[in-house]
Amino acid sequence: MSDFYKKKVVNQLMERFKYSSVMQVPRIVKITLNIGFDSSDDKKAFKDSIHHLSLIAGQKPTIIKAKKSISSFKLRQGCIIGCKVTLRKEKMWNFLKRFICIAVPRIRDFRGFSKKSFDGTGNYNIGVKEQTIFPEIDYNKMDKINGLDISITTSANSDEIGFALLSAFNFPFRE
Repeated sequence: MSDFYKKKVVNQLMERFKYSSVMQVPRIVKITLNIGFDSSDDKKAFKDSIHHLSLIAGQKPTIIKAKKSISSFKLRQGCIIGCKVTLRKEKMWNFLKRFICIAVPRIRDFRGFSKKSFDGTGNYNIGVKEQTIFPEIDYNKMDKINGLDISITTSANSDEIGFALLSAFNFPFRE
């Protein structure tokens, strides 16, 4: 996937946006995967979600704890509220290829991702309702189906350029 970026995508974006240098062409910097938990004390659900995220990402997730207590959410400081993984370099390219080619076609009733999920600076955020779209997860061994947040951070400085970058990777956007 990184070879595809260097050989095809860079040339395509240089022509389209009239960049004078290869270093001006935007690139995908990192991909962050995040699973949030409810504040219940179900230790098995925490461990299962952490295990599933490590299977999907190929590396051990970081556990996220609450920074301060919020009584309306029944949340105490120090409680585990989620886990995340940041993918860079080769693992990032491998995940992106598996996501686009294998996982996305397995999403039920999929009509494409929304173009409105860009954040204004070229980064793209996706919410996946069930992590069973990844072939690494065995549906029969799951007790609870969790969602997954995927954040694709790019070096693009606008949504238009970020959209062009992801479209060059054949990212399935809605028409």
